[in-house]
Amino acid sequence: MFSRFKKPDQATTQQAAGPAPATAQAAPQAAAQTVSMRRPGAAGAQPAQVTAADKDRKRRERMGEIKVELHKRLLDNLNLSALEHATEQDLKQEISAISAEALEELSVVLNKDERATLHQELYDEVMGLGPLEPLLKDETVNDILVNGPRQIFVERAGKLQLTDITFKDERHLLRIIDKIVSAVGRRVDESNPYCDARLADGSRFNCMVPPIAVDGSLVSIRKFKKDKLGVDDLVRFGAFTEEMAAYLQAAVATRLNVIVSGGTGSGKTTTLNALSSFIDNAERILTIEDTAELQLQQVHVGRMESRPANVEGKGAVTQRDCLRNALRMRPDRIIVGETRGEEVIDMLQAMNTGHDGSMTTIHANSARDGISRLENMVAMAGIEMPLKAVRSQIASAVNLIVQASRLQDGSRRMTSVTEITGMEGEVISMQEIFRYERLGLTPEGKIIGRFTATGVRSAYADRFKQWGYDLPPSIYEPVAAE
Repeated sequence: MFSRFKKPDQATTQQAAGPAPATAQAAPQAAAQTVSMRRPGAAGAQPAQVTAADKDRKRRERMGEIKVELHKRLLDNLNLSALEHATEQDLKQEISAISAEALEELSVVLNKDERATLHQELYDEVMGLGPLEPLLKDETVNDILVNGPRQIFVERAGKLQLTDITFKDERHLLRIIDKIVSAVGRRVDESNPYCDARLADGSRFNCMVPPIAVDGSLVSIRKFKKDKLGVDDLVRFGAFTEEMAAYLQAAVATRLNVIVSGGTGSGKTTTLNALSSFIDNAERILTIEDTAELQLQQVHVGRMESRPANVEGKGAVTQRDCLRNALRMRPDRIIVGETRGEEVIDMLQAMNTGHDGSMTTIHANSARDGISRLENMVAMAGIEMPLKAVRSQIASAVNLIVQASRLQDGSRRMTSVTEITGMEGEVISMQEIFRYERLGLTPEGKIIGRFTATGVRSAYADRFKQWGYDLPPSIYEPVAAE
């Protein structure tokens, strides 16, 4: 029934002559190992009280040993070239048949739930990413963080949690890493111990392997959200208010240059995605990213992704290369997923030379820190310019800085919206329009706070009005203290 999945030579040999000698020799050994695992202490060990945790640990170890043995047999028996054309149902039936035969040969008895779990894990090993597969399917998980084969953390609702999922050993983890990076034409080893990649579903992947990773390979996966959050969703979740949304809509629609600033995991890309929904459908947008994450809904979008060097150290395409090329492609707006290097020069020039309404993100903890970060990036690019000239360039290019933050309770908030209004002497002048005020903590550790306007009228209010966005003066009025 499943012969098309079998390796041709083994399918005929097994039917004619029974199991191969190597398999027959391995079976008693595996069976002996299984018996020893199933009967700890049978050789005369002193009786000891077994705790529930010990039983659970031993059960997982036993299942892990069985899974390793069955996975070897699957690799020996399955015709891997036929898997690409197999349906999930057919493959699961084949895995079930092979595992049932092997379990009987190994004298291992499993209940129905254990068999179902084992078959799913074997399927994930063959077609997916092994132990990581259930976490990738879990919609409540935002980040997966692997610290060696025995420690896997996930982030749910802004909080890190240690899972009970593990890899068999470092070799098992390295095999899954190699499966990911080889799918995108890259590799990791001692000579090239780290790699950025994108999973098939769009999730962002980063890894670092020994000897650089001291206690085992390090893996970080930022999961791709299939259903992107819109402005209404973020308002409903309390990321910002309807008044702030109305202001941001006017800012984006009237082509102000916007920088979204924030720390790691603060929601910068989510905010940038939401802001992009205010761009007119008739505009041509070019996006440039290291790892493609932006999900723009407009019709006319050109997406670019940078590329690292190959094994020979050649073929690298940087964000700056993409940005320079984008300027020759008649864009109305340019959106850079994250500015963190020498491409800042080209980004500022694009914002200053007719590409109004461009947007990007940077890593910074406040609007003023964001300006300092831009200055530092210009300096690191090797451009020798007086500081006043650099600041003048920034002040004329950037109109608005939106600060996103992840607070201590895991919630994400737009904590500040700040306009850049020009230069005062050698200092860039700024004015905050909206802010998030923290008022206290609940007994459960949740932050109590509120969004409020600062009372400062937007410097771009006349521009908004000319474009048809006549915001009411009340939008700038502070919230009365309770």
